[in-house]
Amino acid sequence: MRTYEVVFLTAPTLSDDDLNALVEQLKKSVESKKGKIVKTDSWGKRALAYPIKKYKEGCYTTFTVEDNGEAIAEVERRFRVTDSVIRFLSVRVDDDLKRQQKIKTRRDTKKARRGKSRSGARPAAQDLEGVPVE
Repeated sequence: MRTYEVVFLTAPTLSDDDLNALVEQLKKSVESKKGKIVKTDSWGKRALAYPIKKYKEGCYTTFTVEDNGEAIAEVERRFRVTDSVIRFLSVRVDDDLKRQQKIKTRRDTKKARRGKSRSGARPAAQDLEGVPVE
């Protein structure tokens, strides 16, 4: 299973009930394609960086979906035909998560190797004349 993040932006004129109905409809379409929505996050109404379809604000919603790709294609198709959805973006994030895990593992092994090569305590600090400093 692959992990995707889907962010979509809806018109600010859409009521909360309509937005919730749209989110539920999208959840059902993902589940019908045997996908799994791990997390849903609503960011609320935010200002846009530039006007989109004459709107200066939009309601942001984010899904984290585990799927093989079929459900994402269906959700994107639904976004295209829904007038209240202004913009959307789907990103596959499991490759990035694997890459981060691999880098962390390498970093930990290097750290462990460096720790083994330095055996014992560090020598005491000395001043210029060779007298130990406390």
